[in-house]
Amino acid sequence: MLEEEYQPRRELPRHLRAPAPEDPGFSFELRPALLSDMPAVREIYNHYVRNSAITFDERASSLASMRSTFQTTVAQRLPFIVAESPSGQILGYAHVLPWSPRAGRRVVEDSIYLGPAAQGRGLGRVLLGALLEQSKKAGVKRVVAVIADRNADASIHLHERLGFVRTGAMGRVGFKFGRWLGTVLMEKKL
Repeated sequence: MLEEEYQPRRELPRHLRAPAPEDPGFSFELRPALLSDMPAVREIYNHYVRNSAITFDERASSLASMRSTFQTTVAQRLPFIVAESPSGQILGYAHVLPWSPRAGRRVVEDSIYLGPAAQGRGLGRVLLGALLEQSKKAGVKRVVAVIADRNADASIHLHERLGFVRTGAMGRVGFKFGRWLGTVLMEKKL
């Protein structure tokens, strides 16, 4: 028997290894969402409904509900953006809606969701950056983010990197998967 057949293979420590090559196949284009994108947008959102607590929704969103959200956003001349792969697959989406009816469209809440295959590739930062830019052009003065306080560290860090500041937290305001959940509140002035 050869030595490598009965002993575990040695590996260099992580800090001495060559960096992993970037995936040259990951490319996308941002564009305004279309009504025809809503089935794919719904699938991305429903993945999080079924598998995470970053949304407190416990029931899958219907296509009618997603279309209604899209139409409400567009009717108020607010941005709804999708990231599309060269093959036409929707990789993620982002949009804003008024924070409160009394605040009108000058203060909005953001929503950003990525398909599982698009996570960890920088798409979230690009999508949120474009959303903030388009929101400013639409006359928005402040963007609010309401983020689950468990398992949403990536979302919190993403918002912080783009200039959001924490303004508060609310505990035990949602219940999912048999446990109480809270939220972290963040905002950015445009």
